[in-house]
Amino acid sequence: MVARQSSSRKRRKSHPRVVVIGGGTGLSTLLRGVKTYTPDITAVVTVADDGGSSGRLRKEMGILPPGDIRNCIVALAEEESLMSSLFQYRFQQGEGLKGHSIGNLLIAALTDISGDFLTAIRQASKILKIKGRVYPSTTEKVVLLAELDNNTIVEGQSRIMRSEHPIKRVFLRPGEVSPVPEAVQALMEADQIIIGPGSLFTSIIPNLLIPDIAEAIGASRAQKIYVCNVMTQPGETNGYRAEDHLSKLLEHCPGLTLDIVMVNNSPIPRRLREAYALEGAVAVDFDSSRLEEMGVEVILKDVVNFSNFVRHDPLKLARVLKRLTEPERSAPCPSLGK
Repeated sequence: MVARQSSSRKRRKSHPRVVVIGGGTGLSTLLRGVKTYTPDITAVVTVADDGGSSGRLRKEMGILPPGDIRNCIVALAEEESLMSSLFQYRFQQGEGLKGHSIGNLLIAALTDISGDFLTAIRQASKILKIKGRVYPSTTEKVVLLAELDNNTIVEGQSRIMRSEHPIKRVFLRPGEVSPVPEAVQALMEADQIIIGPGSLFTSIIPNLLIPDIAEAIGASRAQKIYVCNVMTQPGETNGYRAEDHLSKLLEHCPGLTLDIVMVNNSPIPRRLREAYALEGAVAVDFDSSRLEEMGVEVILKDVVNFSNFVRHDPLKLARVLKRLTEPERSAPCPSLGK
């Protein structure tokens, strides 16, 4: 049980305490921006991944999947130097090596040497001299499952992402999972909690299915922000609007409270819309009035970078998020459940 934070808690005046929650490339993109306005960062990362290099290490060595953890460590590095590039280097050939990144193998080796995944993360973080801290949401070996709209159950994050039927809900096995205590403590002490962006069902919600994590967010006096995805994700959020993303978050986590939903309002260039449409993805649309009726403040901003892909821009995100920590915005907005 998480105790509600005392209203007398003193906030740091020098810089805000920020906790980000999620996984995948969305979380590492966000971290690259957040580290520009505060060094006091905690990343709480999903460990439900079972695909690629992480999945192989998980199966062969019995460790937690290191991939999303590795990406966060690199994103929080003081500077993305040669050592950072080395962490991200992925072998293109070699029996047993092809597909593995050096960072994943290093975290696996540090886990084997120390006998502890959290110790391995701390040691890898020291190597890159990161700003902040990175924690898995749990150190238990969880499996993500999904119930589809045809009532079938799909097991495993990588299979869920390829679902041909809409996802009704996701859940963890085992159902009762303990969080990493340091992650809960960081949430309770935070000034700003940011959820997303990232794959809704396979990167974000798995963290919030851990009861003490969701409860700590609800009890925290932090400003709570959901950064909505820019594009829908085939197999997960086909046809989803921003309101649908928020609705699914609340459906899976009834005690969750949010203050702000940030949605991109910059038009997607035609060439990119057409390229994404070939893969079944479209820009996430929104109805501000409906979102406000759900009890959140809606912030519409251009927070996207356009290249060959549509991605959140770390610096654009950081500018908006930093302004939300300024004194006139320090008090929580009217939020769900308050």
